[in-house]
Amino acid sequence: MKKSNIIAVGALTAAFAAISAWSAMTSIEPLKGWLQLSKWGISVTGIVFLLMLFIPNIIWSKNQPAGYEESTKRESKLLLALERAGEVLVSILVITDRRLDRLWLSSASGPVISPRLGYLVLALILMIMYELYWIKYFRSSRTLGDMYADYCGFPLAGASLPVFAVFLLGVFACNAFLTAASIILGIGHIGIHLMHKKEIEK
Repeated sequence: MKKSNIIAVGALTAAFAAISAWSAMTSIEPLKGWLQLSKWGISVTGIVFLLMLFIPNIIWSKNQPAGYEESTKRESKLLLALERAGEVLVSILVITDRRLDRLWLSSASGPVISPRLGYLVLALILMIMYELYWIKYFRSSRTLGDMYADYCGFPLAGASLPVFAVFLLGVFACNAFLTAASIILGIGHIGIHLMHKKEIEK
């Protein structure tokens, strides 16, 4: 990994650890949320997240880099299956868990900001960076190298940023299924991008 990659991933890890520590110290029962059933319904947060995810990809489908279709023929069938499964699971889970819309906690003195809100804020920052990555790609010569480039130090930004964001959403909502789905998506999606990146560097 490049030095910039280590710094970016390290900063994200440090922020995640800080939010986790803050949440654990201020919560009476830090594991209680993970043991509760999801509040099913349409999540506004989930809809916004999917729009931020799908809109750039729809535009990209009309602006694919030269040689992309040929490179997809060499993709691992296992990684592709994991990627597709992860995409379906994540799409369903983020749009149906109302806990993603829970920004406040009830207390004797009234609603208070949940320390877990830090996970949501961090996920939003990553998704904004994801949008900026796509803007950079669309303004470039749109080659395979541009598509699999780093952004703000994050390696394979087109794959890693949304995967990290989904993971944070899962932790924010205390949704073990969404967290697991993000890992499945990450293995497939980042794995495929990594394979293509290595092919370009040969």
